[in-house]
Amino acid sequence: MTTTTIRLSDELKARITAAANHAETTTHNFILQAIAEKTAQEELKRDFDNEAEARYANILATGKAIPWHEMRDYLESRASGKTSAIRPTAKKLVR
Repeated sequence: MTTTTIRLSDELKARITAAANHAETTTHNFILQAIAEKTAQEELKRDFDNEAEARYANILATGKAIPWHEMRDYLESRASGKTSAIRPTAKKLVR
């Protein structure tokens, strides 16, 4: 395990200490958890962005997409609890 030094303002250090006490953990563990959570959040964002880019590239390559009105109807049906809603399929859109 490596050691990394970070400089914290007195105000931030006090806030971290108070939050760690409230969470019933040590300041050290609280900081480690915060770093792990932020790292996981950024990894999820990166994965989301990569997936979006890949899907957009597929739309450009194939010309196929789901028309918004069909997707909206599907999502509204699902949101209202209709599990039998038929998922729309991608089709070549005419411009």
